[in-house]
Amino acid sequence: MKIDVYLPILLSLLLPAVGPLLRRRVAPALAARVLTASAVVTAAATTWSLFLLAVTLIDRAPPVVAEARDDGHRLPDPVPEAVAVAAALALVLVAVRVYRICRAERVTRRVLRALCAGYPPDTELVVAASPVPQAFAVPGSGGAPGRILVTSAMLCALEPAERRVLLAHERAHLRHRHALLVAAVTLAAAADPLLAPVRATVAFLVERWADEQAADAVGDRPTAARALARAALSTGHRAPSYALHFTDRAVTHRIAALQVAPPPHLWPLAAMTLALGALPALGAADATGDLLHLLMHAFM
Repeated sequence: MKIDVYLPILLSLLLPAVGPLLRRRVAPALAARVLTASAVVTAAATTWSLFLLAVTLIDRAPPVVAEARDDGHRLPDPVPEAVAVAAALALVLVAVRVYRICRAERVTRRVLRALCAGYPPDTELVVAASPVPQAFAVPGSGGAPGRILVTSAMLCALEPAERRVLLAHERAHLRHRHALLVAAVTLAAAADPLLAPVRATVAFLVERWADEQAADAVGDRPTAARALARAALSTGHRAPSYALHFTDRAVTHRIAALQVAPPPHLWPLAAMTLALGALPALGAADATGDLLHLLMHAFM
């Protein structure tokens, strides 16, 4: 256990390293799914490793020590006490971070759904009067369908063909449940801060995924690229727009990607990434077996 229990934490450094490679070389739909799955498994493994480290504090509880001494057993000491205490504190921090993420997600969705309230159930597009160009895909809930919330400023900033790109982009978010992918990888990054770069990569990939879907829907990649550029220009030097998930750092790469053919599905690279995500889980499983073996040996 002395080595295995630390492997998930160390191996979680590999996933952020391979993320940029998938971002450039693999189709965004496949890359987003693979990275999200790997991040969730890795975060679960690292959290479990922290739990295993923290649970070793049990053998230092006075009742357990007294009982072991009465029975003539020597309790194992798999990790230093300072490490176990640090792991316990880290678990508390993980719980707080995950709780805050969940609360912020609930508040955001509640606000967006409130803006869409009062419209007929079959209404897909909701236009809000606002001088700020923005667009959101609002996931459905409780049987209610998902909706597209667009501000009047965004519609005015785009030409008719570009509006079709915008709507196709947001429909892709709803159809492929991109909000679930982003929420899952956000929770993974909350549990394991080392995965924060993976969260940023997945957020970029789901936008690239929606870009590709929009380009296919309108059958015109240059128009899709122009819609992205116009969304960027419409913001000027004011606060950044969330229309088409525009940011200064990402928009140039997304526009450039629409100027060339879509990236291929490199299954070997995707499989390698899934394997990297599985390694921390294997390390955590080995550490669990080692700890159970030590405890059974101590009390037998």
